Amino acid sequence: MSNSPPSTTTDAVESGFAAVAQLITQARQRAVQTVNTQLIELYWQVGAYISLKIERAEWGEGVVDQLADYLAHTQPGLRGFTRRNLFRMRQFYEAYRGEEKVSALLTQLPWTQTLIILSQSKRAEEREFYLRMAIQEKWSSRELERQFKSALFERTVTQPAKVSAVLRQSQPSALSIFKDAYMVEFLDLPSGHVEADLHRGLVLRLKDFLSELGRDFCFVGSEYPLQVGGRDFALDLLFFHRSLNCLVAIELKVGRFEPEYLGKLGFYLEALDRDERKPHENPAIGVLLCASKEDEVVEYALNRSLSPALIAEYQTRLPDKQLLQAKLHEFYAMNVVEGC
Repeated sequence: MSNSPPSTTTDAVESGFAAVAQLITQARQRAVQTVNTQLIELYWQVGAYISLKIERAEWGEGVVDQLADYLAHTQPGLRGFTRRNLFRMRQFYEAYRGEEKVSALLTQLPWTQTLIILSQSKRAEEREFYLRMAIQEKWSSRELERQFKSALFERTVTQPAKVSAVLRQSQPSALSIFKDAYMVEFLDLPSGHVEADLHRGLVLRLKDFLSELGRDFCFVGSEYPLQVGGRDFALDLLFFHRSLNCLVAIELKVGRFEPEYLGKLGFYLEALDRDERKPHENPAIGVLLCASKEDEVVEYALNRSLSPALIAEYQTRLPDKQLLQAKLHEFYAMNVVEGC
């Protein structure tokens, strides 16, 4: 008689296997993070040493070339200490020295992403913004590059999200979560697209759209069914936001924002709160995602709205970054004048 184990394992055994696999995964992640932390600290120390030597006029710029050659000959197999990288380490140190509030962030990102932020940021606050966002959203290098191209920092500073007073009071943290404009250039939509094209594209490229929305958004459904008074309705897109602990309804409009759109969105939010929201969840939030909007019309419409809602644009092409940088410069200049 065979003593071989059963062909199928029990749920309890499988659960135990999964627990062991999770332990291995967590240990690997900690090991990678430890190596990265030590590497970043080493680059900081090397950058500090080079910087101080040059500042004290003990070394000239040409000495760095000699240092790179020396390391290449005395440390065979050593990678990452070319002349170019040594100057980057010096730049890294000089950019962040004295910035104690961001020092703890520096070891949480890979060196490649740190260099992207260092080379493309023009202000200290911009560097800090992208450091925090890259860590929070766990962006890949490719996504980080995309966010720079989309001028996320400039848009966040100069174009804050347009939200109702109810949402501002009930969920203040929503102001830092939602955007005034969402980039959907990855959809490659034609200029004459209709709502069905936009809807279909967002569902097919859901991973990209979730990345644009933010890490805490979770997809619930498309054309989500709602029944009120015996009638059937369909909400374009429904998400759940983990940190806000609420459902997020998104209605799509391929034209300009019109005030009457808020009424329908408010109706959907009421239906979600009455029939779908769980007891431990916060009231649902609504997002009208339109092709365009006029700020004054938006302000008037949201001012009297009783729904926790906001109005945002979707943009099918990346913005003119130089124009946004000029607006940012004006924004800072005005703040300086007002502060005087």
